[in-house]
Amino acid sequence: MATIEKRVRDSGAVYRVKVRMRGFPPADATFTRITDAKRWAAETEAAIREGRWFHNIAAKRVTLAELIDRYLSEYLSTSSIVSKLAVRQRVDFWRKELGMHVLADIDAPRIIAARAKLLGKNIGKTTGSLKTMTPTTANKYVAALRHVFNIGRREFKLVTENPCSDIKKLGEPRGRVRFLSDDERDALLRECKVHNHMLYVLVVAALSSGARRGELLHLRWPDVDMQRKTMTFHQTKNGERRTVPLVGKAYELLAEHGKVRRLDTDLVFPGATAKPLEMEKMFGIVCARAGIKDFRFHDLRHTAASYIAMNGGTLAEIAEVLGHKTLQMVKRYTHLTEGHTRGVLERMNKRAFGQ
Repeated sequence: MATIEKRVRDSGAVYRVKVRMRGFPPADATFTRITDAKRWAAETEAAIREGRWFHNIAAKRVTLAELIDRYLSEYLSTSSIVSKLAVRQRVDFWRKELGMHVLADIDAPRIIAARAKLLGKNIGKTTGSLKTMTPTTANKYVAALRHVFNIGRREFKLVTENPCSDIKKLGEPRGRVRFLSDDERDALLRECKVHNHMLYVLVVAALSSGARRGELLHLRWPDVDMQRKTMTFHQTKNGERRTVPLVGKAYELLAEHGKVRRLDTDLVFPGATAKPLEMEKMFGIVCARAGIKDFRFHDLRHTAASYIAMNGGTLAEIAEVLGHKTLQMVKRYTHLTEGHTRGVLERMNKRAFGQ
């Protein structure tokens, strides 16, 4: 039997639902709309009758911090190394903000209030300036929490609803496309070569393959096939193995780079891997010496994609090289493929209409 009680607060009316059925502990929830309250009551009664209602006690006993700990130990341990650091940073924020609350008390308004703190949060430094969190990054933090609750619902059976599901994403700017001009590329490579040879090889490899920094830093010599001229990345952002051609200058430099290897590791870039923050700082110094502004290591990936687009590559080909599952992420390069698209249409029209 379900009862709905209306309560008037300063922020407006809310509806508290209580479901009591013989042989089961009572269940309750609060909603801002009467229709949501009635729907929840009906779904809860049906779940109890069908034997699917078992989360109520756990949701009131287990805290978000405990769910996050279990998520990190049982689920994240199977994820790629590249994604672990970012995920840990994001869920650690939620642990600090909401970790003391039990799962049943965490709702959308509480999450939105915590998200508001993210937009003014200083999350690090770039070359000479503070880096504040953007709406895009804040959306990623909420996405991380959403995934924690999804695992808690599907696999751990601690909740039946995800409080993040109804949270609207913040408006995001169009994807950044910052790529090197020919002069900037030449200047950057020249400074890298003078400053640090390993950094020079790393930058050329990034420009030639479009690989992420983490993928290159976790690349091992057994994954570099000099005969087939390929590099295979096992530690990717989406967790799927990806093989890319090793051609041109990158092939020559890696062949030379591989002649003298460290005996204590089979990593291709062991020095950069051990101290990635120092490598990032070194890259910023090299960019400054080359007179290149507003450029990050990840923009080498954008540069590779932009070069492919400007040389006639299709969005599907760019996505395949970069390892994107859909074309959505590479639509930012559409304007760079216009010349190739025009040529395709001109050839089609000439064949069809004799023009």
